[in-house]
Amino acid sequence: MGTGYVGLVHGAVLSSYGFQVTCMDVDVDKIKHLQDGNSPIYEPGLEELLRHSLRDGLLTFTTSPQQVIQESDVIFIAVGTPAKEDGGADLSYVRDVIQQIATYINGYKVIVCKSTMPVGTSRRIATYLDTLLTDRRSDFRADVVSNPEFLRQGKAVTDALSPSRVIIGTESSQAKETLQTIYQVHIQHHVPFLYTNLETAEMIKYASNSFLAVKISFINELALVSEKVGANIQDIATGMGLDERISPHFLQAGPGYGGSCFPKDTQAMLDIGEKNDEDLYIIRAAIAANEKQMKSMINKISEALSVNGTLQGKTIAIWGLSFKPETDDIRYAPSFEIIKGLLQQGAMVNVFCPQGMEQAKRMWSDFNNRIHYCQSEAASAQDADAIVLMTEWHQFRAHNWPMIAKTMRGNAFFDLRNMFTTDVQVREQFQYYSVGSS
Repeated sequence: MGTGYVGLVHGAVLSSYGFQVTCMDVDVDKIKHLQDGNSPIYEPGLEELLRHSLRDGLLTFTTSPQQVIQESDVIFIAVGTPAKEDGGADLSYVRDVIQQIATYINGYKVIVCKSTMPVGTSRRIATYLDTLLTDRRSDFRADVVSNPEFLRQGKAVTDALSPSRVIIGTESSQAKETLQTIYQVHIQHHVPFLYTNLETAEMIKYASNSFLAVKISFINELALVSEKVGANIQDIATGMGLDERISPHFLQAGPGYGGSCFPKDTQAMLDIGEKNDEDLYIIRAAIAANEKQMKSMINKISEALSVNGTLQGKTIAIWGLSFKPETDDIRYAPSFEIIKGLLQQGAMVNVFCPQGMEQAKRMWSDFNNRIHYCQSEAASAQDADAIVLMTEWHQFRAHNWPMIAKTMRGNAFFDLRNMFTTDVQVREQFQYYSVGSS
């Protein structure tokens, strides 16, 4: 139930294992596209998987909650849990699903929470469902399982097919056996499994994302210092990463973290702490450092290009809008804050992203009339005073740099992902600025 990044990828992968899978969503247009084998999101390998399972008759799509509930033994909840203004998670979509299950349940069901939910939610779901079924004098019952997802956008299909671990939170032996049947292929491939209680499973997801956000904020703060003392952040990260206790992962300096998980989950973690009288200093600092990093990138660009404290009359080309490559997701992407900051200082902005522009056109209504969406990265650079590389899409590497530079009015190149720190041609062709080196 829910056909976003998590629900759609999970449903497609389970159908590829031979299970009969029905995906349900309230969005009629989305379901029509999916029935034709067209994915509403960009995720490498997903559309091929969808079309293969549709041809085999193992995957169907519907807008009917009654159909998906009554025809299924296991119900995965994969609806959105967006952040509220206070940082807590909005569980209204989850509540709607539980009410629908209580209405249409026709036998024993295993209800699996894939959506990221605050600690304690799965147990409250179980209690709420029991209350609804009792009120309706139903003899049917259900077990609730917390089974958090760990999908990386851009690599979600690969991660679902070959997960780093499977976490199952349940106190029901029947539900445990059911999930073991569903994930038998992972058991056969010796994927690590951890069986625990509901609260621990929920906490593992938040803890994992919060820790990764801390690592990113940590290296980004070091990058700011490195620029001032003449150190090289990439070498620092390499040296740190050689220590197996630290590992090199998530030590790449950049403009700050974004996406649908880290910003939302760190705020939710703070909310969980506050509700339990614990101030989580490290996570709070990571969030503040991330906000600081994005402001620092705006200042870096402004200091290099501004005249009399303004960017009025300057044209800046932004390469990449999505928060990472191989996805069209622009939610909480650093590009949003940086573009907004540049516009506020009077700059004109040309943008190009291989996949993120359609979402941006829909979601950035506040200042879309001040953004020029281009057909290519080269087109965005024409007559521009600077290029700002926001997302490390692989296609940005292959260019005739002298030709790009010739079409520009200025020659500043802000490499906010450090893609070209060792590229002699780029560094010679432009006034080159990286993150974390002087």
